[in-house]
Amino acid sequence: MIKFAMAALLACLAGNFAQAETHIGSVSTNFRLLGPNDKVVVERFDDPKVANVSCYASFAQTGGISGGIGVATDPSQFALNCVAHGPVSIPADLPRKEQMGVISASFLFKHFIITRMVDTQDNTLVYVLISTKILHGSPANAVSAVPATAN
Repeated sequence: MIKFAMAALLACLAGNFAQAETHIGSVSTNFRLLGPNDKVVVERFDDPKVANVSCYASFAQTGGISGGIGVATDPSQFALNCVAHGPVSIPADLPRKEQMGVISASFLFKHFIITRMVDTQDNTLVYVLISTKILHGSPANAVSAVPATAN
């Protein structure tokens, strides 16, 4: 667990990850008397190496005083859906597996990481969203796939 958290932190500091490009919006899920409400946030990640592919991640965000000042740890509850909004072509030099996005879920120790994989047999891009915090022996995860356009 610590290894995952440290790797995510170092990668963030080194700028190896694309950050969420667009905050789409949020929905309040729990009223908090002090500080912001708990909510579900939706952000869009455009694949920086594959044109016409966007991934939408929704995740729980803790409110209250600790959430308002940015030190709360958000729960590992999230979803991922990736879509093609035009023809998709897999570049020949695209790595078979590459981390392409990160969402911070706590001040230092928890992140949600989006990884792109290439299924060469079915000509499909597979995106996986994981939590760096281990829950019950394994990280929480979500997966979405986008088929490439036949050439």
